Amino acid sequence: MSAATDSARRWRRSVAIAALMVVAAVLLASLAVGEYLTRPVQHVVGSPPTGLQAQRVEIAGQGDSRIAGWLMRGRPGAGVVLLLHALRADRRQMAARAAFLQAAGYSVLLIDLPAHGESHADRITFGANEAHGVTAALEYLHKEFPGERVGAIAVSLGAASLVLAQPSPPLAAVVLESMYPTIEEAVADRLAAHVGAPAAMLAPALLWQMPWRLGVRPAQLHPIDALASLRSPLMVAAGDADRHTRLAETRRLFDAARAEPKSLWIVPGAAHVDLHAFARRDYERRVGGFLQDALRQA
Repeated sequence: MSAATDSARRWRRSVAIAALMVVAAVLLASLAVGEYLTRPVQHVVGSPPTGLQAQRVEIAGQGDSRIAGWLMRGRPGAGVVLLLHALRADRRQMAARAAFLQAAGYSVLLIDLPAHGESHADRITFGANEAHGVTAALEYLHKEFPGERVGAIAVSLGAASLVLAQPSPPLAAVVLESMYPTIEEAVADRLAAHVGAPAAMLAPALLWQMPWRLGVRPAQLHPIDALASLRSPLMVAAGDADRHTRLAETRRLFDAARAEPKSLWIVPGAAHVDLHAFARRDYERRVGGFLQDALRQA
């Protein structure tokens, strides 16, 4: 064996070892990120903010689970609104919306989605198990406020959970903010936004974990498919600078909706942020008008 042949063999072996080490590093990193992203974010939420006239409620969820929330009672006939927060947040994120709705006379329920705040669950499932919490909350509202029209404002994870729950009976009004169309796009967008565009290629390494880690297949987390079955007056809202759910994805969501009437509000300059805090006056005018038309009874 010549020295050149031996050198080439050692070089190929070194390349193979380096490639295996890169693959192992990517695998370990994806496992760590998957653990972090699905780990529950449970904590004590505490009392409602000062000025929010709310009572604490606990709603029976799936199995022996409990859904924690705050309930505010408004004027009879004004309608009821369910508020659903975003990923890794809790019901406090929706408190400012609740105050504006309470002032307008609506009854309002804010909940912690499963695996968030004071609502317990083993894992965050990006809308699959959270949808069961939404269903429990809606059943509670229909029993607690018989005859009232029920609507919902849902943000990001909350929006996906609401659509995946496929509410029955249909809600009288639905506002979806910053919702992802498919989990594949959601993962790729977030990797690109936080790590850089090439990192989006790592999305499959995260998605393959879902069946054994969560008991959920990626195909079950396609809100855009479930949206076609929604039969409620609909408003879709998103920022035109949102890198977590890109504008083209929001437009696809809106086009996929078969609800009537439906409207699309693109918020100039807004990223993946609290749209109420970003454009409060415009938000309360647009969303308030939409809810008034849909929920108020003569």
